[in-house]
Amino acid sequence: MTDLSVGVLTADLLRLGEELEEIARTGVTRLHVDVMDGVFCPEITVGPPFVKALPDSFRKDVHLMIDEPVGKVASFVDAGADTITFHLEATRHPHRVLHELADSGVTRGVALNPGTPLAAVEPLLDDVELVLVLAVDPGWRGQRFIPSTHRKLAAARELIADRHILLAVDGGITRENISVVASSDIDLIVTGSAIFDGLDAAANARFMLQAARGAANDDGRLGAASARTKAGD
Repeated sequence: MTDLSVGVLTADLLRLGEELEEIARTGVTRLHVDVMDGVFCPEITVGPPFVKALPDSFRKDVHLMIDEPVGKVASFVDAGADTITFHLEATRHPHRVLHELADSGVTRGVALNPGTPLAAVEPLLDDVELVLVLAVDPGWRGQRFIPSTHRKLAAARELIADRHILLAVDGGITRENISVVASSDIDLIVTGSAIFDGLDAAANARFMLQAARGAANDDGRLGAASARTKAGD
């Protein structure tokens, strides 16, 4: 079953608590936080205090778009992150980052930019629980889903076919394309603007969640992969 991770930084942060209460009633259980440092990608966003402030009733899906995350991931673990994904392109020592997270109980993810070959993640597959394929270049708003992402997702599914690894996609997901994206055999879809660009975030979240789940086949992969996530979740 395809799940949804809602990107919160596109929300009106002054009304975020109120909107999250409404979104929780739609069945959405994951919040996606884009952490940018102004080095790996242009924007500067939020850090561990923001992650900690999010309601613990949601799973906190932290996407680190930061340079050299070695030595920085522990603060996000302490802030209550349930998933931490970092970019392969952002570090010279990806195995070290994964090993720092090995005993933390979080789901460990690796993200790939659109221009990064899928083969680059293969040496890490024994140590990850999630592969995140970006359909846009990170850090710039308003980009459209890159069509070649569909081929990359299909190849990623083949690469991890015999492993309990979640396949996720992020970037350019809209009301118009979510069903097509979900039909590509995806476990987790990240979307933010499609939820919060409008008057009714809860209605948008309900639409996106139903569209994602209606297009995908429930083959049990999400439940299997979730067995590696934080105990008790």
